[in-house]
Amino acid sequence: MSKRFDGRVAIVTGASRGIGLAIAQRLVAEGAKVTVTARKPEPLAEAVSGLGGAEHALGIAGKADNAEHQAEVVERTVETFGKVDLLVNNTGINPAYGPLLDVDLGIARKSLEVNVLAALSWTQRVHRAWMGEHGGAVLNVSSVAGQRPAPGIGFYGATKAMLSYITKDLAVELGPKVRVNAIAPAVVKTKFATALYEGREEEVAAQYPLQRLGIPEDISGAAAFLLSDEASWITGQVLVLDGGVTLRGGV
Repeated sequence: MSKRFDGRVAIVTGASRGIGLAIAQRLVAEGAKVTVTARKPEPLAEAVSGLGGAEHALGIAGKADNAEHQAEVVERTVETFGKVDLLVNNTGINPAYGPLLDVDLGIARKSLEVNVLAALSWTQRVHRAWMGEHGGAVLNVSSVAGQRPAPGIGFYGATKAMLSYITKDLAVELGPKVRVNAIAPAVVKTKFATALYEGREEEVAAQYPLQRLGIPEDISGAAAFLLSDEASWITGQVLVLDGGVTLRGGV
């Protein structure tokens, strides 16, 4: 594997498992140092160990939407690795299932805080700490649910649509030094998405032209490309990674 991230330092939120961990693994495999975050210390410690330990990774537990946690992560990353070249806003929650008319507004506000405002806050912090002067790349993890109506997970989709919009606006504001892009996966086989396919994977996969659901490694390769210098003329884009399902109108 290439070493296109040699000398680069990344922060990846929500990276103790699933898509976030796969992206962190890909970045480390290609030469980066990474700081990974998650709510629970134990799985996070396991993730750091799997990434090669303290030589390659730093784990800091906390809630992604907590301002003190964000400040600590950025400060300790710069102290430990010297800089922050890359940011992956991967953390997301989807606690509300069902029609929008039945959504608990408190839960909706929490979803907005974690899925949208936290990503904006992380970006503000790394920009002030390093990227504003030195440049870098930001990647937001959106969703195909934000591309079109997604009955049952409508508010989650609304937050992801907002995240995709913010991606484009930040790309205009932060260029030319900082590039900002997003990926929009369909259903990926992670613990986060099990409610969307568990017990009926074949039925769900049959809706996809490629006849299978995604796996985290399908996402990490695209993420690494958008964060790399190979994508140096790409900003403000939302790359759909969906096995073709949206071609048939699905999510």
